Parts: sequence; C-alpha cells; structure tokens
Amino acid sequence: MALFSSLTPVFIAIICVLIGIILKKSNGEKEKHETKNKPLSRPWVDEDLKDGTEHHLEEEEVDEEWQGLDENVAHVPFVAERYSEAEMIKRSQTFYELLNKRRSVRFLSDEPVPREVIDNVIRTAGTSPSGAHTEPWTFVVVQDPYLKHKIREIVEEEEEINYKKRMGDRWVNDLKRLRTNWIKEYLDTAPYLILIFKQVYGQLPNGKKKTHYYNEISVSIACGILLAALQNVGLYTVTTTPLNCGPQLRALLQRPANEKLLLLLPVGYPKKDATVPMLTRKPLEDIMVVM
Repeated sequence: MALFSSLTPVFIAIICVLIGIILKKSNGEKEKHETKNKPLSRPWVDEDLKDGTEHHLEEEEVDEEWQGLDENVAHVPFVAERYSEAEMIKRSQTFYELLNKRRSVRFLSDEPVPREVIDNVIRTAGTSPSGAHTEPWTFVVVQDPYLKHKIREIVEEEEEINYKKRMGDRWVNDLKRLRTNWIKEYLDTAPYLILIFKQVYGQLPNGKKKTHYYNEISVSIACGILLAALQNVGLYTVTTTPLNCGPQLRALLQRPANEKLLLLLPVGYPKKDATVPMLTRKPLEDIMVVM
C-alpha cells in the first residue's frame, strides 16, 4: 500500500505528459489542416465593388508558370524629354491651372462630340501603368440612345433605394447640400457614357486564369489619367460609382464574368445654363507634407 502511494504521483505525472502529447498532436493536425485550407495571401487582389459574383483565384486554377511579359523581352534605349528649370516651372503651373478648372458637371448637353476625340482620350488612359503590365481595364463606350436609357433606368432604380434605405442619414445629408439625388438625367443627355470595368483576372491560352496584380489600383490610375485627358480637350463629366448596379450593367453590356464595374462617366459639353456648387480646394500646405 505504501509502495502504491509513493508511485501515485509518478503515474499522475506520466498521464499528464501523455495527455499533453496527445493534445499537442491534435492541435498540430488541426493547424496543419487550417493552414492547408486557408487561402494564400494575395495582397494584389482587390475587394470587389458591390458585385456579388465571386472570382477567387483558386490554387488549382492558377497557372504557376510566369504569366507576365515574355522572359526574353527586349529592352530598348529610353529617350526622355528634358526641360530647363524655367520651362518645368512654367509647364507645371500651366498644367495645374488647366486641371484646377476641372469640375464635376451634372448638367451635360446633348451636343455631339467627335468620336475620334473619345478614341484618343481612351488611348491616353491606356498608357497608364499597371501591375506586371497586365493592363486590366476595359472601357465600354456607349452612344446608343436605347442602351443609355436602359443604363439610366438601372442606375436610378438602385440609386433611389440607396438614398432611401442603404446610405444612411449622414451620407444623404452630405449630398443634399450639393443638390444631388437619384435622378440622373445626364445618363440620357450626354453624347457618350464611358463605363470602366476592372478585369479581376485574365485568361491564358490554355484556359487557366491569369493573375491581374493590383487590378483595382491599376484601373483607378487609368481613370485619373482619363479625367485629365477629358479636361485637356474641354469635355466634362461627373465621376459616378453606381452602387449595386454592377451585375445588371455588366449583363446589359454583355461583359464577361471576369470584369467588374469600377466607374461610370457621362461625357460631353456642359449645358449653357449649367451650374456647379461653389466649392474650394484645400491649400497645398493641407495636402502635402515635406519631410
């Protein structure tokens, strides 16, 4: 009996060790299983804009081979423009003054705009940089009156719900001072609507998906260049992100499943009686920090 009593602590210790080993092994298997099932971190994959269709790049779907430019792409000498300091200052000031006149205009004329101008401003947007030079953008130019009106119907239907139910009082009140609402007459009157789609992935010749790194950032940069190009030729627009309209507009315009709507731009000349809110821009010292 004395011997049993002296061995009891030893037995308890052994049992505790065995339990610890079993739990550790069990947790290890669980972590291994979770790690296996956990999607790989892909910081270049952007969140989708209110489009319920999922396009996750599953590991088995992605071609592991190099997906970018040809491995032996040639490099050629780069010839750059070089200006004197005085000319640089002059050009920077002139360009700033041009872009500072840019305003969001909601009262657009139906006056025709040369199609060649639209082609050229989109060519300009297409010069934008992109992740691994994937150029993940599609610019859909709509000039057909029927299609423009269908787009307006889809947008206004969703926007009315946005204003009345989804956006919240603060958002609606912030917009009220700018006198905006869900009525989008400019979608009918503007001679062109440009719908910018981001390609969340590409398609390789073998049918597998091609990763489009930082597709939303790349397309957003292209949109900024497009806005500058429109200002340069005297055309105006208002940037619109029609919430909850993406899938319907994609279907209407027969765009493939890998494209998601990022921005909608009505483009044209302002009406003669067009007005804009009297707003000011932040001064340089409020937007720039020099270290």
